[in-house]
Amino acid sequence: MPSHKKQDPIVRVAAGAVRGRTLDGVHRYIGIPYAASPVGDRRFASPAPPLPWAGVRDVVEPGANAPQRIKSVPGLDVTALIGAGWIAGDDYLTLNVWRPDDDRTQLPVMVFVHGGGFLIGSKDAPVQDGATFARDGVVCVAINYRLGIDGFLPIPGVPTNLGLRDVIAALQWVQTEIGQFGGDAANVTVFGESAGAMAIADLVTSPLAQGLFARAIIQSGHGGMTRGIGTMQRLVIRLAALLGVQPTRDGFAGVGPVAMLDAVEKVSLPTTRIDLRGPDGREPVFGISRFVPVHGDDVLPVPPLDALAAGAGAAVEVLIGTNAEEMNLYLVPSGVRDRIGRLLSWFVLRKSQPRAWAALKAYGAGKRPAGRALTDAMTDLVFRWPARRFAEEHRGRTHVYELEWRSPAFGGELGAAHAIDVPFVFDTLTCATGLEGLLGPAPPQDIATHMHRLWVDFARDGSLPWAPFDRSTRQVYRIGAGAAAFEPVMPAAAFLP
Repeated sequence: MPSHKKQDPIVRVAAGAVRGRTLDGVHRYIGIPYAASPVGDRRFASPAPPLPWAGVRDVVEPGANAPQRIKSVPGLDVTALIGAGWIAGDDYLTLNVWRPDDDRTQLPVMVFVHGGGFLIGSKDAPVQDGATFARDGVVCVAINYRLGIDGFLPIPGVPTNLGLRDVIAALQWVQTEIGQFGGDAANVTVFGESAGAMAIADLVTSPLAQGLFARAIIQSGHGGMTRGIGTMQRLVIRLAALLGVQPTRDGFAGVGPVAMLDAVEKVSLPTTRIDLRGPDGREPVFGISRFVPVHGDDVLPVPPLDALAAGAGAAVEVLIGTNAEEMNLYLVPSGVRDRIGRLLSWFVLRKSQPRAWAALKAYGAGKRPAGRALTDAMTDLVFRWPARRFAEEHRGRTHVYELEWRSPAFGGELGAAHAIDVPFVFDTLTCATGLEGLLGPAPPQDIATHMHRLWVDFARDGSLPWAPFDRSTRQVYRIGAGAAAFEPVMPAAAFLP
């Protein structure tokens, strides 16, 4: 049993009392249930309120998270970025709350949704420590949600988009309970990176999430990575065959987490042939993950870009952006960027993009190394241009940023890769510094101070020091330079909707 100090804070929520811990001027509540354990009959059910508990529940340790399997990346400390991997346990639909150690109320609230391709990740990754936001007068929340088969596979007889429904349930919990922690439920900003940003971008357009947040910060994400339910049924059938079960709720319910992870690992291999292209011949996720949200249900009735164009989410203020060299994370540490030739580059891109060779030529293939053309093309096709398209279609106030600072990791070649923004946003550079750190030996604290402050100011009252984005002026704020400028339309525009 943990030992308690007089100042350990106790807060009462609907399900019972919770006791956190005070450290360095911050009250920390780690692992509060926001929904019932997703096991047994609840495994493939929409989230329900947590079961009440008697007495005071200590919430000071991370606890369980969603079943997942993390692979190491040579030369890179991934634990700091995505957590230690699967911590087994039933009770993992939980969240963390950090708030300042004082008696202020009506504080702005920020809710973080972690990334990880809808397959891995945790609210407890060291780089995502919300204490830095609490230090600056924000009530910060971070959540777990269902992943993989349990969260994002549209199994017949199972509610679709269970992972997104979990995020919605956590946001509903915030609306009901955050006042107990000094937060203002009318001033909630959701923010996330990668898959977490994709989830947020989708929920900006969801009728089920309307009114749950005032602002959204979308880091290296957008609304272009959803699939139709019919397309995802191909994945249901393939996974059922791999597991030797029927492609039904009952079939998958009999599969334990280890066998499930084995099947996910197998179906996620680049050598596993499965066609997840939509009716337009495009695969919107470019093979990065087999598991993404679906459209065509009550969560996402239509593709998010179509919903934006029709005015969905117009009341939400949006800050959306990318890193300048996103795909370097996927192709530099592996050595693929500098080894792959023209034919293989075409083959890789052809699986997702019908006009693959034209896209590669637009990025210099034939005049420069094919792997570099492929990396730049995919950076724009997968991340940068779809984020700008989200900004173009969003009918509310929208600001666009880009982080152009280049990490010196991997001999200076990692650059402004995917995920480098997270330690800057959270002002947790030490987590990503060192010989195997994402940011190299000495990342600039001034950029972290600046980027973190931009996020805090936006969450407080929506203020940002540059003009909103529109199709004509195209103002993009570069974090390192500290200034906004016109950004021309990218070559990728010719190859995406």
